[in-house]
Amino acid sequence: MTAIPADDRLIVAIDRPDALSGLALADQLGDAVSFYKIGLGMLTGGGLALARELKDERGKRIFLDMKLFDIGATVEAAVRGLAQFDLDFLTVHGDPHVVRAAREGAGGKETKILAVTILTSLDRADLDEGMMRAGDLAEMAVERAARAFEAGACGVIASPQEAAMIRALPQAEGKLIVTPGVRPAGAALGDQKRVMTPAQAIAAGADHVVVGRPVWQAENPRAAAQAITREIGAPQAGTHKG
Repeated sequence: MTAIPADDRLIVAIDRPDALSGLALADQLGDAVSFYKIGLGMLTGGGLALARELKDERGKRIFLDMKLFDIGATVEAAVRGLAQFDLDFLTVHGDPHVVRAAREGAGGKETKILAVTILTSLDRADLDEGMMRAGDLAEMAVERAARAFEAGACGVIASPQEAAMIRALPQAEGKLIVTPGVRPAGAALGDQKRVMTPAQAIAAGADHVVVGRPVWQAENPRAAAQAITREIGAPQAGTHKG
């Protein structure tokens, strides 16, 4: 069988309990995956050390998914500390004051600040429960994306269902769209509510798709990752930004 080269449009979420089990997953995936997401759940289990090991020793790209939210000075300080590791992507909440502080903290480092629009595990009922203003969820996500871009975000995190609308924004020119809430056909939805398949998300305008459980819960994680890479197909010339 022809080898399937890694495609960094696929970001595999290492949602494991600690750095050792995260490294074991990376060993299983080998050269089939070039880009990993390490989230808040692993932070106390050595997540930052794992990020540095994968990047510095194994040449992988790293998306540190911290979803920072605080007063500006605190966000700026946190991002300044994290940016020293030259990780590829770092998330903050998409409120403009948070995005501006994060960009200030990143300074001239290579780390790209990505703004969260509305979490892909939420629907309108969840927003109502949280006393968020009334309105169509997709329209709100697009508006948050526009405001985050204007505040200086390098890209946004959004549901694939909003990717096409965000890509059509004038402010989205040259910006990244990264989509969690991606599930291969037939995969369990888990806690995701606004989903598409990897191929649909890329076709809608996403630059990267984030997939976790359908890869690491698979009997053969490497084969599962390669199947997604095969599904999204060859990148189109001039469309990939980071």
